[in-house]
Amino acid sequence: MSQIENATDSGRPLLSLRDINIAFGGVRALKDVSFEVLPGEVHCLAGENGSGKSTLIKIITGVYRPATGAVIEFDGQTYSHMSPVTAQQRGIQVIWQDLALFPEMSVAENIAFQTVLGRWPRIVNYGNMRTLAMNALKRLGVSFDVDLPLKEFAIAQRQIVAIARALVGEAKIVFMDEPTASLTQSETDHLLHIVRTLSADGVAVVFVSHRLAEVLDISSRLTVLRDGALVGVYPTEGMTQSRITELMTGKNFDNQVRAKPKENQANVLEVKSLCRRGQFEDISLTVKRGETLGITGLLGAGRTELALALFGMTKPDSGTITLDGKQVNFSSNRDAIKAGVAYLSEDRLSLGLIQPQSTADNLVIASLPKIETNGFLSDEKKESLVAGWVRELGVKIGRQVDAISTLSGGNQQRIAIAKWLATDPKLLILDAPTVGVDVGARAGIFEIVAKLADTGLAIILISDEVPEVFFNADRVLHMAQGKIVGSFDPRQSSLKEIEAAVYA
Repeated sequence: MSQIENATDSGRPLLSLRDINIAFGGVRALKDVSFEVLPGEVHCLAGENGSGKSTLIKIITGVYRPATGAVIEFDGQTYSHMSPVTAQQRGIQVIWQDLALFPEMSVAENIAFQTVLGRWPRIVNYGNMRTLAMNALKRLGVSFDVDLPLKEFAIAQRQIVAIARALVGEAKIVFMDEPTASLTQSETDHLLHIVRTLSADGVAVVFVSHRLAEVLDISSRLTVLRDGALVGVYPTEGMTQSRITELMTGKNFDNQVRAKPKENQANVLEVKSLCRRGQFEDISLTVKRGETLGITGLLGAGRTELALALFGMTKPDSGTITLDGKQVNFSSNRDAIKAGVAYLSEDRLSLGLIQPQSTADNLVIASLPKIETNGFLSDEKKESLVAGWVRELGVKIGRQVDAISTLSGGNQQRIAIAKWLATDPKLLILDAPTVGVDVGARAGIFEIVAKLADTGLAIILISDEVPEVFFNADRVLHMAQGKIVGSFDPRQSSLKEIEAAVYA
């Protein structure tokens, strides 16, 4: 018996795929993949970026058509391929990471708009839409003002709206793509409770997440893909995060505390009593040469707001910033860059990189003077600068002229880091550098961070994932409600101790 046959002999699958193959430009994206989900099951689909997860979901939902020979069985019927209309009509729903909602429309309209779609124009029954929306939310155990525009709600509530929309579509199976990537721990706990509610109600959920602790918490089984092929299907009982990582990557990552003593090094950054009304207050900290200072805390703690002030994007109301022994007062981020401060935004897609532009243009955009010759930009200097950093950081690219959007999330993040390293900074601020990056690419990014610190670069590492700062920082500061409320040495504190403080 195959692993899948063993896993599903306890009940008839709701969804079953066999012999799934698809190629793009001669490259096989999926190779003889099988996949099954039981009714009411919470099933994790795991794999690195580029492993084929999204491609498989798009085949199930009819966006892509698999090669001849594919078999798709859903709720007792067999198909060679699905169409998007067929998939929706049968109860297959997807909640993508960007949610695909309409901020200007009301909650009710976002939840029930598909009920008024059709071939012919007709009068919209807003009362019926409100009733459908409220019933869907009630089924999830929540209550919103469905008449308010969606833009007035936080991301966690928008996730719930997207789930309610799936229920209005009479979902039998819901695919969730990185649903907790932008949520706090309490918001994540609430969402996982809703997932359990769906499962208890007979709705199957396929959960896609890079947060492996959530995978083990919420799912009963996981299917692992690697390089477009099925690695296997496994029960989550008895599974560990390190084992999942090994299955996903084919490598064994041994997390160890990297913290080293830096007390004898000179201060690169010194912040005293820094305040900005409504964002952070009385912030005092130092970052020494070669030190990685971790800052963690729940979303909304003021971490990013502090980073923006250090980078000159906003002005503090009071307090001082001293860089290499000289007090600075930045009027803009240009002043900060000239002084030697670099900032990698947590929003890589819209703020960190220009997606339609080439890999080369994205890398050199912050250091144009380096590629000038007699007042003109030199293609030769640009190519040389880009090639050097691509080699230095181990970035996998095709051609320098290809759009940055053609790269994987991990390689895009390496280019974003290279963009700032090319400015020769004294201080590098990394704000959630692994958001949307899979576990294998994360390990590579933190290897880069460690090597940069070894060269003497001062680094601030911001993350709401406590293990990231615990294993990769020399010191860890805990921020809450705009204040520093705790300081930890990873050599003397445990991961559980820091997590207990942050999630208290």
